[in-house]
Amino acid sequence: MGCSLLLVAGAAADPLPRAKAEDVGFSSEKLNRIGQTLRADVERGRIPGAIVVVARKGRIAYYETVGFRDKSSGAPMPLDAIFRIASMTKPLVSVATMMLYEEGRLFLSDPVSKYIPQLADRQVGVEKLDPATGKSVFYTVPAESEMTIQDLLRHTSGFTYGNRGTTHVHKLFEGGTSGLARELTPQEFIDRLAKLPLLNQPGTTWEYGVSTDVLGRVVEVVAGKPLGQVLAERIFRPLKMTDTGFVVTADKQARLAQGLATDPDTGKEIKLFDPTIPPKFECGGGCGVSTASDYVRFTQMLLNRGTLEGTRILGRKTVEYMTSDHLGTRIAPGPAYSPGPGYGFGLGFAVRKETGVASLTGSAGDYNWAGAFGTAFWVDPKEELTVVVMVQAPGPIRVHYRQLLKSLVLQAITD
Repeated sequence: MGCSLLLVAGAAADPLPRAKAEDVGFSSEKLNRIGQTLRADVERGRIPGAIVVVARKGRIAYYETVGFRDKSSGAPMPLDAIFRIASMTKPLVSVATMMLYEEGRLFLSDPVSKYIPQLADRQVGVEKLDPATGKSVFYTVPAESEMTIQDLLRHTSGFTYGNRGTTHVHKLFEGGTSGLARELTPQEFIDRLAKLPLLNQPGTTWEYGVSTDVLGRVVEVVAGKPLGQVLAERIFRPLKMTDTGFVVTADKQARLAQGLATDPDTGKEIKLFDPTIPPKFECGGGCGVSTASDYVRFTQMLLNRGTLEGTRILGRKTVEYMTSDHLGTRIAPGPAYSPGPGYGFGLGFAVRKETGVASLTGSAGDYNWAGAFGTAFWVDPKEELTVVVMVQAPGPIRVHYRQLLKSLVLQAITD
């Protein structure tokens, strides 16, 4: 099931042409701070290992590994290590959705119930304090409008994740879907979801949750194929992303990156889903696996406004539309707004609205997303730059490395 593609010879070859750092406007000395910093953190037991690839003006200026693929066995980190990319699966599904949009097979204004009838006539949870008793009272009200495909793409559907808050509705949802994917079929997932109330009225509030998992099911219905097959045919094979999919097959398992045994800050056991077990449900929100070399080909395609090496995946105007802010001033950011200050949200990506405001360096118009297990990427069109970071370090520590790598890469620009 899905897109467990066969490993081909040369999978660890450079994914894009190489260049000397100075030839693409970097200081090689300053770029080397990346490896120095990460190696020190490996030695301190902060992370098991990592891969970082930095490409500018279409060429790779930095592509290095540090540490271990599996620290428990002492196996070093190879360039072709395979990582659980968690929510970095979402942009892949978003691109596939917009390919169907370009073909006129769906519209962003379509109600989700057009493709998944069980999600019609939603109820929205309301939680209020009863002044007479001082206790919280929960009830539901009908949704004032139907969630749309655009709502799924920009996380304004009203769906949430169970670990995003403590309300009654949050407690009804799972914290993620990568575990459920090996228990439930796509239909069983939708059947379970259809019984739950929404956290917010559709189209009113940005709330991170299972929207892209539902979107993946919409893609399956429209295309008439499993999600993994759709992604393989439309994105992975055309872009030569040979190690990206939803399962790590037996011939590739020796390349699977592992996390540390325990969180270095909390001491709690680190649990990652097992991607060697084929999922029943190819969840578009968090079940993918990939390599640094595969994913940088995807992000370079986006930076090129939809094309790579003569293969066009999306139209230029579609990429520009996806990487523009779709929240504006009408949609509330919500109490747990992951993109952060200075960022809006497009169709699958956090989008920087201005150079200032955010607490980290960047350019107006840069866009990014990341995964709960530590992976991250960003694209900066103004600087002709894309960066992919692969590490298996879940928990709050992952935010530190997103900020760290942004700083270490941008400080090395010289032109």
